[in-house]
Amino acid sequence: MTTTSRLARHGGPARALPRPDPRGWGAVVLLAVAAVGALVLAVAVGPVVVSPADTVAVLLGLTPADPTAPVLIGSVRVPRALTAALAGAALGVAGLQLQTLFRNPLAEPYVLGVSAGASLGVALAVAGTAGGSAGTFTAGVVGAGRAGTVVAAAVGAGFVLGVVLLLSRWVRSGIVLLIVGVMLGSLATAGVSLLLTVIDPQRAQQFIAWGLGSFSGTTGADLAVLAPVVGVGLLVALAGTKSLNALLLGEDYARSVGVRIGRVRLVILVSSAVLAGAVTAFCGPVAFLGMAVPHLARLAAGTSDHRVLLPVALLTGALVALVCAVAAHLPWLAGPIPVNVITSVVGAPVVIAVLIRSRVVNA
Repeated sequence: MTTTSRLARHGGPARALPRPDPRGWGAVVLLAVAAVGALVLAVAVGPVVVSPADTVAVLLGLTPADPTAPVLIGSVRVPRALTAALAGAALGVAGLQLQTLFRNPLAEPYVLGVSAGASLGVALAVAGTAGGSAGTFTAGVVGAGRAGTVVAAAVGAGFVLGVVLLLSRWVRSGIVLLIVGVMLGSLATAGVSLLLTVIDPQRAQQFIAWGLGSFSGTTGADLAVLAPVVGVGLLVALAGTKSLNALLLGEDYARSVGVRIGRVRLVILVSSAVLAGAVTAFCGPVAFLGMAVPHLARLAAGTSDHRVLLPVALLTGALVALVCAVAAHLPWLAGPIPVNVITSVVGAPVVIAVLIRSRVVNA
């Protein structure tokens, strides 16, 4: 079996060696423009209609015709749009890293149990405060106590990540480590299900609503934490493009060119888990973006060179998440649609198409 066919079989790019492609840099420019447009659209669209002129005026710091526009846009819609962009960029890049590391088209941050661990942390926090009023959890999510929910999610995700990293010292096979992550996620999910049967039903319902994902409810203080964490994770990922390119041909080839596989695996696992854990802490477990965005990015970039592919994945993730945020808050809807409903509608067909195409190529 040739190197190219092995890569295609494992979900990697079809080219044997990544090469810079001018088309990819053109895609970066076009996606950047599209992402800015989607950001403006996400700010303008919502249950209360704000005219494009007033939206642009507020964003530019000018005085709009509608005196209520600055409050609505500044306190609700801009944080929501920025949260969506950061979440999409983080999940897209994390998914690309893991798909390259494991050479598997279905790899994404949540297969390592990060999302399930974060959910377990929040469920434990809810169960631990079960003696209070049923509205405590809601207040913890959208009010002054939101930090408690974020910390609980971060601790849960960090615990699962710690177990994965500990096991990675003895597990040399990427596929086996991937399966270990899936099993840890299943155990965490089982723990969540058990807790939901013993806590107050109203709290359980509120937790389930949190689990459907949302880009809403974030504030400027939340973004002051989310943005730096995501920024650091993205910079770490962008700094590792050379190692990711070497991994395209497998770990044996990467070792032959001087890549320290153990160190690279550790950096990828930590950076992808930090990116996914931060998003889960503030937005809940957002499905499919980490799996589908890398495939859309490869299609847009037309190259397997991670120097181009990572920026394309970053922008593609931000664009897709912003479009999902717009679709979830259309003016004629009775209420906002959970983000995971939208991301599933977008992501599931992409994953199905990739699997069918992979089967046809390898037939």
